[in-house]
Amino acid sequence: MHELEPFYNWRHLYIAEEDEQSPFYGTEHSEFEYTNAVYNYYIHPQWDEFGSRTLYMKVLFADYDLNYAIIELLGEWNDAVENDIMQLKRDVADHMIAHGIVKFVLIAENVLNYHSSDREYYDEWNEDISDAGGWIAVVNAPEQTQREMEAGKLHRNMRFIESPRWRTFQPGDFFQFVDNTMLRLW
Repeated sequence: MHELEPFYNWRHLYIAEEDEQSPFYGTEHSEFEYTNAVYNYYIHPQWDEFGSRTLYMKVLFADYDLNYAIIELLGEWNDAVENDIMQLKRDVADHMIAHGIVKFVLIAENVLNYHSSDREYYDEWNEDISDAGGWIAVVNAPEQTQREMEAGKLHRNMRFIESPRWRTFQPGDFFQFVDNTMLRLW
């Protein structure tokens, strides 16, 4: 797992650590010190922690004019034991919503599995963004993870999208693809 880096080809366009509106503004990363882990497996130091011991993230791009953020996730999404959704909602989503972000693209291809609990925070997140035309899209969740999320009834709050070539897009084009897909699905 230590070799899985967050997608970095958009760093010339956006760096969350340099964005004053980002929840990760001012965060410093080591290139060589591996301190965070998912269970016993160290992860690359470029991943950001947000209060979960098993799920990490990287805000790859945020556009405050078009009100969207693209976030890559890594690890295990565990609401049952770790209450990851509470941490994600309170420490990341609420901060971004306060700065106008209402459309969230969550790239979940490195989310190993999902353990559900209640849906209160998902419902609250949806309520916070729906009046502004917002949505939550989960992109490229592994089949098992998507099944676990659907069993937890998350498809009521977010939509699942496949885009195997998302890395070939520029962030604006990728957002347009997801936004157009969400218009058809929602």
